[in-house]
Amino acid sequence: MGGIDLGCRWPDATLGEPAAVLLVARTNAGGLGAAGRALNALREGRHPAGMRLVGLVLVADAPGRLPLPLARRIRVLRSIAPVHQVPWLPTLRLGIHPRQVPKELLGLADAVGAGSGSTR
Repeated sequence: MGGIDLGCRWPDATLGEPAAVLLVARTNAGGLGAAGRALNALREGRHPAGMRLVGLVLVADAPGRLPLPLARRIRVLRSIAPVHQVPWLPTLRLGIHPRQVPKELLGLADAVGAGSGSTR
């Protein structure tokens, strides 16, 4: 869907980096905790001026249903920001991009202007 990976930092407009941001985290306890801290920093204004949160993308850390404590944490995060969940895709572990965007991500594709259904 495009974009640049900024790692664990906010975008820098002086480097020509985009102001629209998608936070991405795994659905394990560490990933959800990091997502919560980043959203809290946004809420407190600890981010560059002009930056805009598009949403939070949560990438499944394992196949199957989430344990109840993690599902509850996602509900809290969903009350703070738009959340898009990426289902478990074994090919991603191999670095292979799926040919089609999973149906669960069509809303995300629309949010970032890549609504064609392609990952490229």
